[in-house]
Amino acid sequence: MLLQYRAAALAGIGTQIFWGLIRVMIFEAFYRSTTAPQPMKLEDVITYVWLGQALLALLPWNSDQEIRGMIRSGTVAYELLRPVDLFNLWYSRSVATRTAPTLLRSIPIFVLAMLYFGMRFPPSAASGGAWALATLGAIVLGCAISTLINISLMWTISGEGVSRLIPAMVMIFSGMLIPLPLFPNWAQSILAFLPFAGLVDTPFRLYMGEIPPSHVFMVLAHQLGWTLALIAIGRFVLSRGIRVLVVQGG
Repeated sequence: MLLQYRAAALAGIGTQIFWGLIRVMIFEAFYRSTTAPQPMKLEDVITYVWLGQALLALLPWNSDQEIRGMIRSGTVAYELLRPVDLFNLWYSRSVATRTAPTLLRSIPIFVLAMLYFGMRFPPSAASGGAWALATLGAIVLGCAISTLINISLMWTISGEGVSRLIPAMVMIFSGMLIPLPLFPNWAQSILAFLPFAGLVDTPFRLYMGEIPPSHVFMVLAHQLGWTLALIAIGRFVLSRGIRVLVVQGG
């Protein structure tokens, strides 16, 4: 169903290329203003930016609008009556809402960025394969975060607070706003531990070869470890939420 929104995908491509160009120009200005050695080369930062623009829709930066509407209106009762596991159902919805728009937008952005905007290919087939595996890990991790956000609506109802807090956390701590290697040294260990690095930073640096392809299993272990932890938390919170959920006063 989501693959039918081709006009929205076209608009998204134009928007993401526009913001990608702005971000590249900002980084170029910073790099030209200093002669000090940097943790990443400008060419790698440009590739990092375009990877982020192409895969932006994979990030868990908002709640599912349909689930949000169902909880506010009370029609979530129909979800509770379905003969399926509710967590699995909402997790599957999250997979769809992340991957379908990305499939429509990412390939044109990749092609244009490589032809005209300075994005580079992976240095080896091994790096490209490691990036593909880590991207799959990022999807399952991001969907675990998205599902937890959706479950939180059982308490917050409107979801306004979560909708403003989560995007900032994801954009900053994943590396989407600023590549994590450019953060201060004292923050590196914290950023590496948090789950957000597995959404953007480590897959992208595998693509560029900054993380050797042989380390892909360490990256996957970090992603899957956080995914399992968040799924366990999500299932526990959902079970509690169903008990306190009030629909039409009943």
